[in-house]
Amino acid sequence: MSSDTTAAPAPAVQPSIWQELFRKEDWWSIWIGLGLVFAAVALFFSGSSIAWLAVTPKPWHAAPELLTQFSEHWAQYLTLFVLWAVLFGIGVATLGIPLRKFLLSFAFVYVVSILIFALGQWDQARYYNLEPPLVALALGLLIANTTGLPQWAEAGVRVEFFIKTGIVLLGATLPFTLIIWAGPVAILQAAIVSLVTFGTIFFVAKRLGLDRRLAATLGAGGAVCGVSGSIAIAGAVGAKKEHAPIAITLVILWAIVMIFVLPLVSRALSLPTGVAGAWIGTSEFADAAGLAAAQTYSGYAGHVDGITGSPEAAVNAFTLMKVIGRDVWIGVWALVLSIIATTSWEETGIKGHAGASEIWRRFPKFVLGFLIASIAITAITHGYVYADYKKTVVPQLVAPITALRTWAFTFCFFSIGLTTRIRDLAKAGAKPFWAFTAGVVVNVILGFILSTHVFVGFWTALGQ
Repeated sequence: MSSDTTAAPAPAVQPSIWQELFRKEDWWSIWIGLGLVFAAVALFFSGSSIAWLAVTPKPWHAAPELLTQFSEHWAQYLTLFVLWAVLFGIGVATLGIPLRKFLLSFAFVYVVSILIFALGQWDQARYYNLEPPLVALALGLLIANTTGLPQWAEAGVRVEFFIKTGIVLLGATLPFTLIIWAGPVAILQAAIVSLVTFGTIFFVAKRLGLDRRLAATLGAGGAVCGVSGSIAIAGAVGAKKEHAPIAITLVILWAIVMIFVLPLVSRALSLPTGVAGAWIGTSEFADAAGLAAAQTYSGYAGHVDGITGSPEAAVNAFTLMKVIGRDVWIGVWALVLSIIATTSWEETGIKGHAGASEIWRRFPKFVLGFLIASIAITAITHGYVYADYKKTVVPQLVAPITALRTWAFTFCFFSIGLTTRIRDLAKAGAKPFWAFTAGVVVNVILGFILSTHVFVGFWTALGQ
């Protein structure tokens, strides 16, 4: 037997297209989200509903009322936990995460999410601004930055998995006709802000003497799709290994700041829900953080004087701006910047540029699930007159899916806090911070002008 240990390792076997369908979080979020949607549809047409399973805490005033709720509905909460544990458990197991570790950790996330959800239903919660997304984030941050997240609890903290599944479920509550109607405006507004924000960050970063590959990575993180955009563009332009983590750190830092700032400023200005959602979608840097902010603002509708529009309009406008307007362009930005890097910049370390297959590889697949869910529910319910839709379809089909979506988002918001350590955010460095912050300022101001002046009529009408 040869003792030679210097032989080159065998080339890695690339998974086939069919294998990738069960090896990526994006695809598993589609299977889980669409599976729940089609199960709800099947029960609806059989004369039943998924409503019993989609249990949520109801409004309460005093602790005994809340305890009575839990004692009466404990079987529903337990069944819902089993459902989520099985669905997410199968997904993470195929991704190589030990199922036992995930289940133990997810049980912790689920129980705390119940308490957060219940706190949001307290009749004094809005008076003290205790919206569930903000409470989930703050509690997670407190744990992560004091005692620290125990090692046994790490496997169940799946920010991207939870948010992508929630977005697929969101598609079932957002009519496809609305996407068609609002899509062009959302894409135009997103394009304006994205180009200006990227240009600002790139120019300032270059003026500060930063590597143009780092400048491009920072710019994409602020202009396109936060963490995913930073990773995609870093690979496309041949960035150094430390460039993407720097951009991701700054994205997370400002995304968390904006979770608190944007809803509070929008509330102080009494912006209509659709307008506030559009501004949040234009100005936030990450899907999960933006949804937390939009969902927080949706909680003000009907409860805070001066705020007009439906609660769902804030989430819908955000989704149109962020998911439809910005996220879907990741692959295209990767293609364009890879061509620029390989033809106009110094040696980047990459061989060639992204082609059509690379655009598809980088494309956020969960967006497909979002669109399919929207088209399916729209097609199924298009024959109902409005009165019947509100009386039958909403409580029996749409509302339960909305409740499941809110659970997935709550898991995500809590997980964001649990995975964010403030001391780690201070390591990005001063120059990248100032370059990215310049983009933040331009992004927020320009997004505000477009949402509240240029397209204000459109976003206000969305909330009616």
